[in-house]
Amino acid sequence: MGSSKNAPNSSGPLTGVRIVELGGVGPTRFGCMLLADLGADIVRVERPPGYDGGAPIDPRYDLMNRSRRSATMDLKHPAAVGAVLRLAERADVLVEGFRPGVAEKLGLGPDECLAVNPALVYARMTGWGQDGPLARAPGHDVNYVSLTGVVHSIGEAGGPPVIPLNLVGDFGGGALYLALGVVSAVLESRRSGHGQVVDAAMVDGSASLMTALYGFRAAGYWTDERGTNRLDSGAPWYQVYETKDGGWVSIAANEARFWRATVALLGFAEDELPDQHDRDRWPEVKERFAAVFRTRTRDEWCALAQGREVCLTPVLSMAEAPEHPHLRARGTFVEVDGIVQPAPAPRFSRTPGAIQRPPTTPGDDVLGDEVLGDWGFSPEELASLRAAGALGGNRFESAEPRIRESSIDSPVRPD
Repeated sequence: MGSSKNAPNSSGPLTGVRIVELGGVGPTRFGCMLLADLGADIVRVERPPGYDGGAPIDPRYDLMNRSRRSATMDLKHPAAVGAVLRLAERADVLVEGFRPGVAEKLGLGPDECLAVNPALVYARMTGWGQDGPLARAPGHDVNYVSLTGVVHSIGEAGGPPVIPLNLVGDFGGGALYLALGVVSAVLESRRSGHGQVVDAAMVDGSASLMTALYGFRAAGYWTDERGTNRLDSGAPWYQVYETKDGGWVSIAANEARFWRATVALLGFAEDELPDQHDRDRWPEVKERFAAVFRTRTRDEWCALAQGREVCLTPVLSMAEAPEHPHLRARGTFVEVDGIVQPAPAPRFSRTPGAIQRPPTTPGDDVLGDEVLGDWGFSPEELASLRAAGALGGNRFESAEPRIRESSIDSPVRPD
């Protein structure tokens, strides 16, 4: 098998794990990015240009495509399906993000893939899951997290539910559970010699993320009324406050010792305020805290809190966050190809992950030939696939750098 100057990271903890990613959106791509950052060798099978919907951005800014190479295939072409099955033979994992039934219709369902590789982990990423009344319905992040109680629980008292970006469904409940499922199933497969199907659904993952809060609710400690609980802006000591200059700071004085330190920081005597957990008087305390926070600027409050046992931080914008001294010291953000972006996480002492390469340009035939060559295809086979119209992006549109339609939301592909 050939080697390449663009060969995958050889130091990450997932080095040696080979994954076929059937190009998808949001959670599929982010989950595979995480696995690739940690060393997995992933070939992303891109669909021909023009299929994806979403925000039009230049491919180099499509950061969820980083750390892996891609090859463009028309999966409606039988020769391309055969090529994917060849990749599956050599892979540890295949990841797909179609609606239920679409992979089977293409001839790339679990039965076909496990037939060529019985030890394969076949990972499926959807919003609603592989079964249930909504399994084949369209949807996006906010729909999935609305169904599981997440959106209803976020917002201020008397206000509407707040959409938590697409962090809870696509990325937290989707991609992270996909990645955990893949790694867990690979460990089991290497022990047993048998593969299996991983059904990662955003409704399941987002519900799982709510486990602690469902426990609080069952105990009578959490109510369904937004903005009245300790973690949803109800408590004055777990809150964001506006400062004199229009900035914001966050405080999280959950424990009694942090509450006492915060009260002292704000200039109150302990007996000046009601008990920390007196819910009836939380609105009053919030008003008093808000008035004090408006007397100093954001940076003045941060300087005053420095070295004290208070949980106070500035609320930073995305422009400011990479420049914060703590994040700079840890290298939480890195610059690759001129683009500042979050670094791989988590960290490993002996086998660190790394961003293997910037995002690739879909339809790059040279790169497609390179990665498929590394996975065992001969130049003659690649030429034959290209001549048949099964491989490459050039027959659909130019492979020159271009703006592409790229979605950061969840998979809703039509049948």
